[in-house]
Amino acid sequence: MELNREHFRAIIFHNFRRGLSRQECFDELNSLYSDKAPSYSTVKNWYNEFNRGRCSIQDESRAGRPKSVVVPEKINAVRELIKQDRHVTYREIEASLDISMTSINKILHEHLSVKKICSRWIPHNLTNAQKKARVDWCKELLEKYIQGTSKAVYNIYTGDESWIYAYEPETKQQSTVWVFQDEAKPTKVVRGRSTSKQMIACFFGINGHVATVALEQRRTVNSEWYTTICLPEVIGEIRKKQKNRRIILHHDNASSHTSTQTKAFLTERKIELMGHPPVASRNRLYSQRSSSGNLAGQAQLSPDMEMTTVKPQAKYGICGVLTDK
Repeated sequence: MELNREHFRAIIFHNFRRGLSRQECFDELNSLYSDKAPSYSTVKNWYNEFNRGRCSIQDESRAGRPKSVVVPEKINAVRELIKQDRHVTYREIEASLDISMTSINKILHEHLSVKKICSRWIPHNLTNAQKKARVDWCKELLEKYIQGTSKAVYNIYTGDESWIYAYEPETKQQSTVWVFQDEAKPTKVVRGRSTSKQMIACFFGINGHVATVALEQRRTVNSEWYTTICLPEVIGEIRKKQKNRRIILHHDNASSHTSTQTKAFLTERKIELMGHPPVASRNRLYSQRSSSGNLAGQAQLSPDMEMTTVKPQAKYGICGVLTDK
């Protein structure tokens, strides 16, 4: 007959009741059953159990492996929470459903296949009518200027106003540096834009930069400034090269651009105005992006220094108008 664990436990209990010590019990079992006898630590543990008053030699019932909460009911509950609140957090789900972070993570990624992302920024939330107006405007221009092959495109000039800050923080790309494996990762103090800034209006044609006009300090962009200072300087620069050249002006729907005074000025100077669809994104001229790169990380001590930074450069000759998508 082969003895099992409960048989040996019965013998240990019998020796315990006989008054044998742990070592005496172990020696007796070892002499009778040799390598099949339980170890000394087993004998010791059972003596401790019997000393605490235990009389049973059978294994006690255990709770066993906890039941998984990743069940269809919990999965559907998490799905409903997400549908009700797209910003719901792990801790809110945990508090609502009383399930662990690990289970929540498993449900979200393995069963629901969801991920939390940031919303994509867009300039405007256009209606269908506004979208159609923009498409129609683009089609009209393509037809009018023969898919851009018409010579009239050389007469189109576009411009917009933009703030140039006295200090522009370095971009993430500009602050990148090479480091070796044994070097610590560099750190950088976060700095914001300066409060000192200069408003400029920048104009381009198909051949590049035409003019950059600075707004005087403590003045605002209005029809008076636009028609008496800004546009005359721009037109003057164009006329320097070709005195009688046809001019087609494109600008956005800002109040200073659409006022009666501005329209009268353009009519008097025989300047054609290209339309601009409603709620369309403003022109982002290459100079704005280029100048931001030139100013980043540098302190411009005066408006004159700021203007020097955004004056025409060689690369302006190959740039065009970039529009927010």
